[in-house]
Amino acid sequence: MNKPVVVDIQNLTKIYAGRHEAAVKNLDLQICEGEFYGLLGPNGAGKTTTISVISSLLKPSNGNIVIHGYNLNDNLNKIKQLIGVVSQEIALYNKMTAFENLYYFGRLYGIDKGYLKKRIDFLLDRLGLLKYKNDKILSFSGGMKRRINLLAGLLHEPSILILDEPVVGVDVHSRNVIREFLKEVNADNTTIIYTSHIMEDAEKLCSRLSILDYGEIVEQGSPHALITKHSDCSSLEEVFLKLTGQNLRD
Repeated sequence: MNKPVVVDIQNLTKIYAGRHEAAVKNLDLQICEGEFYGLLGPNGAGKTTTISVISSLLKPSNGNIVIHGYNLNDNLNKIKQLIGVVSQEIALYNKMTAFENLYYFGRLYGIDKGYLKKRIDFLLDRLGLLKYKNDKILSFSGGMKRRINLLAGLLHEPSILILDEPVVGVDVHSRNVIREFLKEVNADNTTIIYTSHIMEDAEKLCSRLSILDYGEIVEQGSPHALITKHSDCSSLEEVFLKLTGQNLRD
């Protein structure tokens, strides 16, 4: 039985002020409940713009977005309760401890104080950070900050988790811990929308994905289906390079 569509994007277009070319052009995309969905593409392909519109950080120039049956334009507060957003930038306060950061964000979500403290300890323990809960963020390594940043988006147990390059700039061990944790989160039926430049991770994690270039979807499907379709390619990275070219994108 097919799972319901929880993110339905129709004819999404975004043109930034002062630009003639659209960052995203007439994009149609449907993501089903429980999917681990990847948005891949070179720099400037429209990945971050797309997830910024989905998460209400940007207003679209045109198009319609429905999340869990709620139109984004008319039900913004309700939708904010359903989604968690983890940006590429570390959004933490360096002079506060790990616990203080997470407690602050949890209270912004309106989470009960008693439950929030237990939730924070559970998540910190799961990512190997519980013993550092009272240490200030400024003393943390890049990988530790990245893990705390991820947990901040999960405190309110969203049904949809939106991740923009969640393992950028981290060491191999932190990347593996985050990857395994995301598998568990997804296994609990949390829908994950994920952008990455790391093709190996996308191939292992994503149930389906879209490859974007110049604001348009040029290919979509499961990693296995795309590799099979492009029989001259033996990996998702080779498919990606075939479709988007090998020229540098700065």
